[in-house]
Amino acid sequence: MKNKGTPILVYISIIIAVVFWGFSFIWTNSLLQQGFPPYALVFFRMVFAAIILVTVSAISGKLEKVSRKDWGWFLLLVTMEPFIYFIGETLGLQIVNSPTLGSIIIATIPIFALIPGMIFYKEKITAINIFGVLITLPGILLVVFESGSVKVSHYFGIFLLFVAVFAAVGYSVVVKKLATRYNSYTIVTYQHFLGALYFLPLFLYNDSSSISFSSFTPDIIKPLLFLAALCSCAAFILFINSIKVLGIARTNIFTSLVPVVSAFGAYVIGQEDLNIRKIAGILIVILGVIIAQREKKPKLQ
Repeated sequence: MKNKGTPILVYISIIIAVVFWGFSFIWTNSLLQQGFPPYALVFFRMVFAAIILVTVSAISGKLEKVSRKDWGWFLLLVTMEPFIYFIGETLGLQIVNSPTLGSIIIATIPIFALIPGMIFYKEKITAINIFGVLITLPGILLVVFESGSVKVSHYFGIFLLFVAVFAAVGYSVVVKKLATRYNSYTIVTYQHFLGALYFLPLFLYNDSSSISFSSFTPDIIKPLLFLAALCSCAAFILFINSIKVLGIARTNIFTSLVPVVSAFGAYVIGQEDLNIRKIAGILIVILGVIIAQREKKPKLQ
């Protein structure tokens, strides 16, 4: 029997999603440096994304009606990501005060994603796939480390970052279940519409007093729209389409490239240097991702 393998379009889709997510750190950092409050940032990112998605999905006729029995799954999906994930990542980074350590912990998502993929969906993971996942971590270390070590005194921050990691893995499990019943436009539209509602109380309580109409200058609106349109709308749609084909483990391994894209993007716009150590790390991560995508050849009949 001839094995056609995975369509190249699926790999292109997840790579584009990873590129968008890699640049999300740059656009988010730009907003924070301008003093835009963190909960306001996430809330308006969700709102803008929801407006875009509802408009596009409705016009194209892709927005499907959600069955009553699936509303619980949608609420669980949004609870995992964006709600718990963004809270864990944002507060965790604030406590540890180390973007380097944060990048390393978030980059462990593909490692933990191996387990639920095998347990819940019986995904076939070979030893070579696991090897590919594991060797991405030292590559990431080479990319994100600057001084060779990280000093951390707030272990609760580390705990919160791992909460974000497990929320992302949980999101993958739930979204694969929903992806068998609904198209990616429907899932992502409800994800961000409900996500905006989830973050509304946090925004009103923490940041609403520091936001006014004059806060939305062109320098604020531009990265916010990039985050909403590219990192929330397009990237999640492409991610869900990829997870349908590749599965949880093989799709999540591509997230190892996010710190790599961020480092390269920062170099392109002149924010960071790209030295031999980082280049070596980038090559190791790319090699790990390629190895992790190896599919077991079927036996000839």
